[in-house]
Amino acid sequence: MTRSGFGFDLHPLVAGRPLVLGGVTVPSEVGLDGHSDADVLSHAVAEALLGALALGDLGRHFPDTDPRWRGISSLLLLGHVVELVRGRGGSLVNVDATVLAQAPRLAPHLPEMAKRLSDVLGIPVERVSVKAKSPEGLGLVGRREGMAAMAVVSVEVRE
Repeated sequence: MTRSGFGFDLHPLVAGRPLVLGGVTVPSEVGLDGHSDADVLSHAVAEALLGALALGDLGRHFPDTDPRWRGISSLLLLGHVVELVRGRGGSLVNVDATVLAQAPRLAPHLPEMAKRLSDVLGIPVERVSVKAKSPEGLGLVGRREGMAAMAVVSVEVRE
């Protein structure tokens, strides 16, 4: 059986933090604020995987009240989610993800983001699509107050 999952994440931008997306540190004067490294791309993919198998959300598995997760790389969290999916008989087919950001320009970094995600997900990079879209100055993302990401996954499950 093939199951689909959708993930979304949003974090505020703040000074003094690195901007990490898909495990890649992108040169920027501001970064994403959160309990972990606040990598919205990795979080969206993890949320989509959890959703495909109705396993709840990231907060359920990695609560921000638990000091073990403070400052952790979101790729490590994503790796834990991949193991949960595999433990339930799931096999990831593909990922399609989009980062919503006004700045900085992300296009030069997208191939490396896809590569790092594919390494953690255990699937060929050809099955990991990472795109970036500008909100054209609209909303909180357009005002550079935050960044968001969305992801859709397909997972084959033995039932």
